[in-house]
This record gives sequence, C-alpha cells and structure tokens, in this order.
Amino acid sequence: MLLTPAARSPHRRVHLFKPKEPLNETAEETTTIRRPFKAAAPTKDGPRSNRDIRVPRVQLIDADGQNRGDVSINDALLLAEEAGLDLVEISPNAVPPVVKILDLGKLKYANQKKAAEARKNQKVIEIKEIKMRPNIDSHDYETKMKAVRRFFEEGDKVKLTLRFRGREMAHMELGMQLLNKVREETSAIAKVEAEPKLEGRQMMMVLAPR
Repeated sequence: MLLTPAARSPHRRVHLFKPKEPLNETAEETTTIRRPFKAAAPTKDGPRSNRDIRVPRVQLIDADGQNRGDVSINDALLLAEEAGLDLVEISPNAVPPVVKILDLGKLKYANQKKAAEARKNQKVIEIKEIKMRPNIDSHDYETKMKAVRRFFEEGDKVKLTLRFRGREMAHMELGMQLLNKVREETSAIAKVEAEPKLEGRQMMMVLAPR
C-alpha cells in the first residue's frame, strides 16, 4: 500500500475539533429598559392662578371684593371666565385657600413697579475714606470735617486714615489725639465702629452714622 507524504511523516499532528454545543433555546434573555429622562417642571414666579390652582374647594372673593364663601374650584373658575378675568390664589395656607377674581396682568405689573421702587429707594452703605496728616492745619481740618459730616448725613461710613512720614512716627500720640478729636466732634451723629489701630505707617479708625 502506498502512503501519502502526510501519512509517512512521523511528526504529523492531529487536531481534534469538538463540535459547537447547541444553543440553549430555553435560555432567558435579559433586557434593560431605559426610561427617558424627565426634566423637572419649571417653577413659576408669583401666586398660582387659574388651572394651576389644584384644590377641590376655595374661599372666593369676587371682582367686586365680595366674599362668596366656600365654593368649588370649578364654580370659581367659571365666574372668573365670565368676568373676563383671572382666578388668583392670594392666601394659599388658608383652609380652604383664598382666591380672588382679578386682572393677573395688572397685578404682576403693580408688583414689578413696587419692587423697582424698593430697589430705587434702597440705600447702599459705602465707606468713604478721609485722609489726614497728624499735623494738619486748622483750615484743612475744617474742610475735611465738612466732608465727614456730609457722608454721615448721606448714611455712609467714614474711614479716617492718618499717614505718618519720617520722624512723625516718633509722635504717635499726635495721631491718637487727632482721631479722638474727630470722635468727640461727631459723637452726636456717629459712633466708632472700628477703634483706632496702627498698620505700618498708617493709623485708622472707622465711624458709622447713628
């Protein structure tokens, strides 16, 4: 019998392949269900109105200011619609909540105008700085003091700063005497907020209006 070259080779390797196992048709599949992201509902400024009032009953004040008492929310909405106005919740913590028939647009405009007036009249307190020399002359001193009093009348605070030069550092008592003089002259309209202190070559004191 003739042998093929492959059969004659003593180093012939035989690879055995196992058949693939059949798929388990009964295996369960795992499915991940992703729910769509739901953004938070936007918040509204101001009181709730109309369909945003989600309570079964309310205490109703009509457009003429008359108290209609305890009524259903549907009746209150119907009356507001008939009047061509809005139903606005004015006292949400009451039981039942108090609502009123009015023009919501006019209410918002009035509230915005009131807030603008409040911001306009709001005083922002500032700290004004007045610089003096320990050996300041009387004329310059009076000019500085006029500015100090004007700042207090406007509701601002005043920071007094004394600058020492050269040999003036040897006479720190002059600076303390000057600050005490300002303190005494303004005691009726101002009070000391920060006591005199020395920082380097500067001595400072802060006064605030009474």
